[in-house]
Amino acid sequence: MNPRTYWHLAELRRRPTEYEIGSTKLLYHRHLDRGFEVRTPVAHWYEREQRSAIEVADWDAFRDPRQTTYASYTELQRGKEAFVEGLIRSAEVSRHDERLDPSWLAVLARVIGPLRFPAHGLQMLAAYAGQAAPASPIVIACAFQAADEMRRVQRLACRMRELQRIDPTFGASSREAWQSDPMWQPLRECVERLLVTWDWAESLVATSLVLAPRFDELFMSSFARLARRAGDDLLEKVLFSLGEDCHWHREWTAALVRTAVAERPENAEVVRGWLAKWDPLAMGAVRAFAPLFEDAGEPFDGVLAAVETTCREQRRAALVLDEGR
Repeated sequence: MNPRTYWHLAELRRRPTEYEIGSTKLLYHRHLDRGFEVRTPVAHWYEREQRSAIEVADWDAFRDPRQTTYASYTELQRGKEAFVEGLIRSAEVSRHDERLDPSWLAVLARVIGPLRFPAHGLQMLAAYAGQAAPASPIVIACAFQAADEMRRVQRLACRMRELQRIDPTFGASSREAWQSDPMWQPLRECVERLLVTWDWAESLVATSLVLAPRFDELFMSSFARLARRAGDDLLEKVLFSLGEDCHWHREWTAALVRTAVAERPENAEVVRGWLAKWDPLAMGAVRAFAPLFEDAGEPFDGVLAAVETTCREQRRAALVLDEGR
């Protein structure tokens, strides 16, 4: 191994993996202790905002459990997108949408269009954490998560466009619903508050350990079950594919928090403080959708239990579960 090429990985005493080479110590302004070459206001912003209530000496110790590289990510997503495209082509041939019950189309009209907006908010939150994170392995994981969220926005938009073939007005009031429908307002408040949370670690924890697991379980799993019951197999399977992305988001976030807790056990208390701060907002956002499920014949107690189970499992994996709660 040439120490000039892999100087920062010499302690491994082996040839580094493709992931290690392509993800470690890539932030010039952080790892050469020189800051930015040109002093501009953005340099001061980074110096201020990259500080966090969580303290870790070397964030580069974090490793993505999936060891995602650009090549592996594009190959993985190519397969998923081929699956979804096959579903859509099959649905077009079978005239799937024309066979949907009008009552289910009314449910979709309340959900599919407005759902693009919080999904876009989650994309912006992942992108912000990546922009402000102090180590390149975190930046890269956030970038791929942001790409996953853009995939979700795109697929929701495509589904809305497909339904406009049978109803040209479908989704026309999506923005209005997102901004004024009482069902969406607690979620909108939570997303908008997160978008002005500048501590990168708090933003990431509140997004990926508080809001996103609930959001993903509510829509990618529970709402997908409603779709299956309504005979909308296409939407169920599309949501299932999008939900696969979310599993990895939870895995790498839990691994990141474990890294912080392993170095300084007191970091667990900081994270628990953020969970306690953001849980009420996120739980309120979930509960606001109770009428949507109840009206469709799905007892909301079961939905809520599944949502909270997902959160508990992730927090247990991250070593920050408060068993007393």
